[in-house]
Amino acid sequence: MMKQARTLLSSSLFEGSSRSSAFRGFATWVDSSSTTKRGKVTSFALLFVSVLSFSLICFRLVFKADAAKPSSGRVFAPYAIFKGRAALSVEPVLPTFTKIEPGNLRIDRRGSVMMTFMPAVSERKYDWEKKQLFALSPTEVGSVISMGPQDSSEFFHDPSMKSSNAGQVRKSLSIKPLADSTGYFFQLSVTDNIQNSNDRIVVPVSKAEFAVLKSAFSFALPHILGWDRITGGDVGIAAQGIASLPKADPMQLELEWGKE
Repeated sequence: MMKQARTLLSSSLFEGSSRSSAFRGFATWVDSSSTTKRGKVTSFALLFVSVLSFSLICFRLVFKADAAKPSSGRVFAPYAIFKGRAALSVEPVLPTFTKIEPGNLRIDRRGSVMMTFMPAVSERKYDWEKKQLFALSPTEVGSVISMGPQDSSEFFHDPSMKSSNAGQVRKSLSIKPLADSTGYFFQLSVTDNIQNSNDRIVVPVSKAEFAVLKSAFSFALPHILGWDRITGGDVGIAAQGIASLPKADPMQLELEWGKE
């Protein structure tokens, strides 16, 4: 960066010297008695312009270097659909990996597409405290992607399936086409025997919104599978990690965990 700045500064000074010579010649032809004074003023002005140009060049190079640095924070980019009685927000959840010897990776928790349903409390206001979550597995994401104009899908989840509270909370998500074929109904039903509650949230989704969901799901699918780690940046580590796993080693991956 400093080398580039010095080069540009040298060019500016060289051009300034040429202009100074021309100005001095012109000044001599007009008034030879003021040549020295005008030469000093011209040299000072050129020096000031050169220093200013050098400072601007350094600032520009530093700014570009800072802008090129990748952000280390998490990126939040959900796709949200707001309707009169409820809202639906969708975003991918990437898988997590565990390091295994010798420095390889294996998938620890499967990724998903998290769907957040929020009931409305008034016009354009939604109750975040009463939100309900539903995590679509890669296979369920594929089911949504493959849906046609008149197709329906229904998914059933038990978030506590592998714990002592199995069966206490049941979730079902149904996606059905509207009667006039203008879109789909997304209906989430949650029965919680622990809290003695039974919630039902319905969000109508237009054809255009459903097309966005299907396209976003298709883009996210390789990432929630973790395959981008094989074909992307960490090719060597991820590929070796998967190749080195013994065939007899089952990878028990939970479809859901905790309370979604």
